Amino acid sequence: MGTRRRVAERRSTKKPAVIGGTIALVVAGAGVGVYALYGGGAAADDRTTPTAASADEKAVKTGPLSATEVTTAARTFLTAWQQGKVTTAAAATNDSTAATALLTGYTKDAHIEDVTLTAGARTGDKVPFTVKGTVSYKGTSKPLTYGSSLTVVRDAEDGKPYVDWHSAVVHPDLADGDTLVTGESGTPPVKALDRDGGEITTAEYPSLGTTLDGLREKYGKIAGGKAGIELRVIRGKASKAKDLSDETVLELSEGTPGTVETTLDPELQAAAEAEVAKKANSSVVLLRPSTGEILAAANASHGFNTAFQGSLAPGSTMKVITSSLLIEKGLASADEAHPCPKYFTYGGWKFQNDDKFQIKGGTFKTSFARSCNTAFISQAPELADDDLTRQAQEVFGLSMDNWAIGVPSMDGSVPVQSDAQMAASLIGQGGVRMNPLNMASVSATIQTGVFRQPYLVSPDVDNRTLATASRTMSAATVSQLRELMSYTAAYGTAAEAMSGVTGDVGAKTGSAEVDGQQKPNGWFTAYRDDLAGAGVVQAGGHGGETAGPIVADLLKLGAP
Repeated sequence: MGTRRRVAERRSTKKPAVIGGTIALVVAGAGVGVYALYGGGAAADDRTTPTAASADEKAVKTGPLSATEVTTAARTFLTAWQQGKVTTAAAATNDSTAATALLTGYTKDAHIEDVTLTAGARTGDKVPFTVKGTVSYKGTSKPLTYGSSLTVVRDAEDGKPYVDWHSAVVHPDLADGDTLVTGESGTPPVKALDRDGGEITTAEYPSLGTTLDGLREKYGKIAGGKAGIELRVIRGKASKAKDLSDETVLELSEGTPGTVETTLDPELQAAAEAEVAKKANSSVVLLRPSTGEILAAANASHGFNTAFQGSLAPGSTMKVITSSLLIEKGLASADEAHPCPKYFTYGGWKFQNDDKFQIKGGTFKTSFARSCNTAFISQAPELADDDLTRQAQEVFGLSMDNWAIGVPSMDGSVPVQSDAQMAASLIGQGGVRMNPLNMASVSATIQTGVFRQPYLVSPDVDNRTLATASRTMSAATVSQLRELMSYTAAYGTAAEAMSGVTGDVGAKTGSAEVDGQQKPNGWFTAYRDDLAGAGVVQAGGHGGETAGPIVADLLKLGAP
């Protein structure tokens, strides 16, 4: 947080702060702006050691915040907000300019009135509170209730406590830069249908909330519906840069929905929802390789669509793409001898295998099946910096930012890198980023030999153009890649997860290290006949043990 700028005692930038406070309290609202404070043991907590100050200057207070400082700052802010005194409330924060804008819009743009704020028990520097009010717009009103929280920090410049300002203080669904607006929704609602004509709802499929928001944003105006009146989160620049969609907070009056047909299969979607519910931070996607139709997509965490929009290092699942490159360049062949030493140094980095294993006299197929890192890193000296990037783009249709699946998505990133970072990218680390949708597409490309851009809504609905790859691999290369993945599913790191999955199958596991994370992200990508899937379990551990069972269980259902 930056240095405070004083303008008539208004604070317009965030300040350095010290966080503290240890005694619990309850702040309860009564009437308008009236609060009762109960600070058990607060007197003891408030004892401070006098600091020396000159005759002309009072010393700035430092150290942890006392219970009274936290509750007083919270009370000042909440009381002023409840009373509609925006300037006073904003002055109690460490970013009065941003606070003034959002609190003014709370009444003017969101049309929220008769606000009552009830604070809960303090925990350290944090105070939760409940908001109750009424949203009124052109004669239509509806009650609004939700919970939020604030954090109090000490300013390093003047030593005083202030509410640490973020838009989420006003409403937990707001990111900084977002706003709340009530009015006729610019986009009419949509009724999304699965491939069998059944309605898709979050009650039945909890993880599809973000997908339904994306469908409305994309097709609401062309699907034949009529807008209703809603309180909505309107995303700012930062949120839009993350491809976050606007969000409905409260519906005052229903619009007339238009209809959008999707490719989702109800049986597979229900199964995907059940699978991710078993494993925290998991995400999975299934699609039909022969067409690119997305059949299911689910996330254990419902706030962000990791399945479509995640940007994570894919670990060793990236070796599928790298293998296609090495085979095409004559640097590897499935049944030919290939080095897998304990270590390999390139670009100043010393790379090693999991548990520092090595394979003596093994083939490339053996190295792929056991996910030998050095088997791939050892080929880095023979590659140009842009080889992997071009392979991902030209053959697999990735990393060109041009997928149009029908809702927001990220189509992978394989940047051009050099030296050690280039070598790391060969095993799905470095700057490479993927999500389950991308890696399901990779397996689908191997299964059919042709890249087909995945899609959730048929391009016939809006005449959009799907992404294409500029070339296909030779039949010989595709055959070797299928051999590698089939062998891995039967005898390699994917064998346990793929046990019982019959038919034309192939798989690859992955574990991606993340700085500051105790366990790696576990990845798994596989295909069975005309069904391909991929999953990730963040901070879950090895992919064969975490994401593998999720994907394999869905593959067992068979392609519809």
